[in-house]
Amino acid sequence: MHTSRREFVTAAALLGSAAAVRPALAQAPSADPSTPADGGRAARPLEILILGGTIFLGPAIVDAAKRRGHKVTLFNRGKHNPEWFPELEKLRGDRDPDKGEGLKALAGRKWDAVIDDCGYFPRHVKASAELLAPNVGHYTFISTISTYASSEVEGADESAPLATMADPTLEEFGKSFEYYGPLKVLCEQAAEAAFPQRTCVIRPGFIVGPKDTTDRFTYWPVRVVRGDDMLAPGSPTDPVQVIDVRDLGEFAVLAAEKALTGRFNACGPGETLTMGKLIESCNRSAGATAKPVWVTPEFLNAQARPGDGGIPIWVEYGGESKGFHTWSNKRAVDAGLRFRSIDDTVAATLAWWYEQPAERRAKLRAGLTAEAESRILEAWAKEKTG
Repeated sequence: MHTSRREFVTAAALLGSAAAVRPALAQAPSADPSTPADGGRAARPLEILILGGTIFLGPAIVDAAKRRGHKVTLFNRGKHNPEWFPELEKLRGDRDPDKGEGLKALAGRKWDAVIDDCGYFPRHVKASAELLAPNVGHYTFISTISTYASSEVEGADESAPLATMADPTLEEFGKSFEYYGPLKVLCEQAAEAAFPQRTCVIRPGFIVGPKDTTDRFTYWPVRVVRGDDMLAPGSPTDPVQVIDVRDLGEFAVLAAEKALTGRFNACGPGETLTMGKLIESCNRSAGATAKPVWVTPEFLNAQARPGDGGIPIWVEYGGESKGFHTWSNKRAVDAGLRFRSIDDTVAATLAWWYEQPAERRAKLRAGLTAEAESRILEAWAKEKTG
């Protein structure tokens, strides 16, 4: 019933977008005193290539870059939301250089920076990065917290051991997405090898906010709107880390502007967040009065049945997952990562949800079903009074 590291890796992989020598002509971006979070325009507009750009995080990066006054080019297969951003240059191809036109549309082109939000296999990242390296100043690669070998240690930073895999040529995530993290590690290394001292690796945890089609975070504000007793997992003090997709998009653009190098954990929000505070924020933002009923992980696991839907975002605070929601974000914050309040994220997510068609809102794609929640709460009440 509880969310494990394996389930997080699976969800993180499914969330991703679908869709690559120091240059003599393209100069690496210089530091800018203002930031995307300031809402102002960059002192020096850049020409930015975004690999992907049309699913969840991609549009947030595009929006942040446009607000800053940058000139954006998109490269993708044109299969997802091709009608979005009609004002932008769109190059068509495939991250796999052996499929269709591959990377031909990128050959010989020059940009100040590239932001890669859809690299999953090292062969693909290697091909695009090596092709772009002579003509692009800086490479930002969107990776994942799943690159780490374990999440047992609280407060771990970017120096924590990384996940590995026996066969680095394998191009599949595995039945339980067990290769997703190790493949991302190899992707990071491929980008860094092609752009030495010119690569920024961003490792987000749960990316949340408006336009999140997984409904993992959306479940919580939507659930409180129903009111009444609400099943809440674990303890109200269990830590939670999420990052608003808009904050992540702005940090990716900031990385390009400042030509940041190295690896950064992008986990938020700014203040310490717990499950109790998250539910309070959902109630506050929705004007709801749902009452959380805290149920132990052991009882939840004992009550779990196929088809219940599971409990998203929350991860049991203990054992091998004790550090799952406590990653250090100091390096990213010091570099300029800024966070909206959790109330802002909740309100924006709920507003987006109510803009969706009725058929889309008829059933959440994540979270406990109403029937499962009612059954577990009834059993818990008997357990407490028995």
